Amino acid sequence: MDIAIRVIVSLVALLHLYFMYFEMFAWESRGPKVFRGFKKELFKPTKSMAANQGLYNGFLAAGLIWSLFITDQVWADKVAHFFLSCVLVAGIYGTISVSKKIFLVQGIPALIGQILLILKYYA
Repeated sequence: MDIAIRVIVSLVALLHLYFMYFEMFAWESRGPKVFRGFKKELFKPTKSMAANQGLYNGFLAAGLIWSLFITDQVWADKVAHFFLSCVLVAGIYGTISVSKKIFLVQGIPALIGQILLILKYYA
């Protein structure tokens, strides 16, 4: 179970490192390819907003990565649980406000991690 939790936490952290890179450094170049429904002219004026979102994704990734290095397993699981909860809430909000696809990419991996952590302690 611990290996599965570490794998999913690592996966969610890597996803958020990618989101950080994309939103902070590749918004104008990759953004129009990813968000085809947005007009190309919107990417330059929204660059700083996207970079701010990217910074928050970096914080989520940092918290998840931190949980992987905590030696006290109970404490590590609690930190992972907190940051996975943050990711799950962000995924739900993004699903409601932007696109259902966000839940598939962001919410489901975090939900799987949460379920694994809950099963570890309550199953």
